Amino acid sequence: MNNAADALVKAAETLKATSETPRLDAELLMAHALQIDRSALLLGMRDLAAPLEFDALIERRAAHEPVAYIIGRQDFWDLSLEVTPYVLIPRGDSETLIEAAQRHFANNAPPLRILDLGTGSGALLLAALSLFPDATGVGIDASVVALDVAQRNADSLGFASRCQLHHASWRDHHWADTFGTFDLILCNPPYIERDLRLMTSVQKFEPHSALFSGKDGLDDYTLLIPQIPALLSPTGIAIFEIGVGQAKPVSEIAHSQGLSVDTHPDLAGIPRALVMAVSAA
Repeated sequence: MNNAADALVKAAETLKATSETPRLDAELLMAHALQIDRSALLLGMRDLAAPLEFDALIERRAAHEPVAYIIGRQDFWDLSLEVTPYVLIPRGDSETLIEAAQRHFANNAPPLRILDLGTGSGALLLAALSLFPDATGVGIDASVVALDVAQRNADSLGFASRCQLHHASWRDHHWADTFGTFDLILCNPPYIERDLRLMTSVQKFEPHSALFSGKDGLDDYTLLIPQIPALLSPTGIAIFEIGVGQAKPVSEIAHSQGLSVDTHPDLAGIPRALVMAVSAA
């Protein structure tokens, strides 16, 4: 049986055709197979035997299945979250929304009520609750199975008592009638153009209902942003994730609803978070 170090070299070579980070993927899958963390693997890999199931995990990744779905977890903000193919894999780009909230409330009273629209794994809601310890939150999703994932994450991270998860869709009339108003609204809506071809790992494995939004990717913004003013407290803000090139059209939708707009870039300098508030009269 190969030791882990030799198996990692072979696995990384296999994954070069599939992944932009073949060595990292191999290390994460090896650590998962050994049921240890990656740092322990890196320290002791020459003394560890590669487990039999490691080859099968590499085969799955070579077939473009995302590492997060294979190991069932993804780090986001300072949290480790369960993920399944029923939810989008939380990405670093979405942390821009949490950073924008942190920046805004550094100079304002912290939010006490938080709403996460399309909560999925619960990533945005739970990250915000970790950042604002006096807040409570509401997460909605149109997918019951996604809400199950979010609930397990809330339970495992100790946030269950501070958040409520509801099966609801912003496409339904009167969905928000009983929720009241919020100091912080977070949303990573579907925003990809219907006919855009994505990487195989995304196109084949991630839920399309959370990815695609009409011909130009703007359908959900057009539907949802007009509902935001009624959901915001007088000093509240809503922060939406946007795609590349969408800052201008989504800002125009927000302005048409009497909302002021500010944008925040991701680490690549691309406008990624759109911060909206009700404009002063």
